[in-house]
Amino acid sequence: MSIASYLASEHPTAFSIEVLPPVRGKSIEQVYKTIDRLMPFNPAYINITTHRTEVIYKEVQKGIYQRTTARMRPGTVAIAAALKGRYGIPTVPHVICSGFSRTELENELIDLSYLGITDLLVLRGDRAKGENRFISESDGHEHAIDLCRQVSDFNRGTMLDGEQCEVPSKPFSFGVAGYPEKHEEAMNMEMDIEYLKAKIEAGAEYVVTQMFFDNSRYFSFVEKCRAAGINVPIIPGIKPLTSLMQQALLPKTFHIDLPMELASELRLCKNNDDVKSLGVEWGIAQARELKAAGVPSIHFYSMNASASIEAIAKAVY
Repeated sequence: MSIASYLASEHPTAFSIEVLPPVRGKSIEQVYKTIDRLMPFNPAYINITTHRTEVIYKEVQKGIYQRTTARMRPGTVAIAAALKGRYGIPTVPHVICSGFSRTELENELIDLSYLGITDLLVLRGDRAKGENRFISESDGHEHAIDLCRQVSDFNRGTMLDGEQCEVPSKPFSFGVAGYPEKHEEAMNMEMDIEYLKAKIEAGAEYVVTQMFFDNSRYFSFVEKCRAAGINVPIIPGIKPLTSLMQQALLPKTFHIDLPMELASELRLCKNNDDVKSLGVEWGIAQARELKAAGVPSIHFYSMNASASIEAIAKAVY
């Protein structure tokens, strides 16, 4: 059963997590430690992020720098295969436009298909550091919907050059991202939902939301999606607060609001331990309300938060 089929079926609210590949040169052991810690809650699936190539400058002589590129967190496909083999849990690699050509993406789809990893999350991805707008590769995709169409074409056996190949025995099933507080580049919420609907029509079978801290934003977003004719599962994504710096970092990076009640409590925190306690308390309340509403799954963003997620899951699942 695909993740999309599972999410659309009748079942208790599932638990799922997202992990990051290790920084280049680091061991996979930290990823294992995160997942081992959360295995008692029977994750229904594990998402693995993908990160674009970035331009970096290396000093080759004193005062002389050489421009080069590097992917600081490589290995998404390999980690997806390793986690699937180690834990026997469906893995969902992110496939992104950002930093990849269409040919590179086609090759990635071929590799994933060979590995039997056929659940994907299809995203545009972030713009490069230092750029004020998203710029695709010369032979890349500008928008996630274009990548959705490429995956759907692949499922039909149609390659980039138009050649018709053997249809995969197990086609890809994929989800896309949704933004309860609107994507930063969308002109308004209504247009953002129009774009989301177009991705569903291009083959996406479920939606995973950007993190949020106000459940009313999620419930309102779901209502607007349903009114627009989007009827696929919409999975809430949440992340517990863990550090003082997040009071400025999260709104700036993810273009989200902290509700006034949470913001007021956060201002009273004197150190990161205080923030972690607040994050767990708030996360438990969020997760309980979402679970009571019967959401198909609660998706936890685990970066630097596995201990907090463990505490939330103990109280909710």
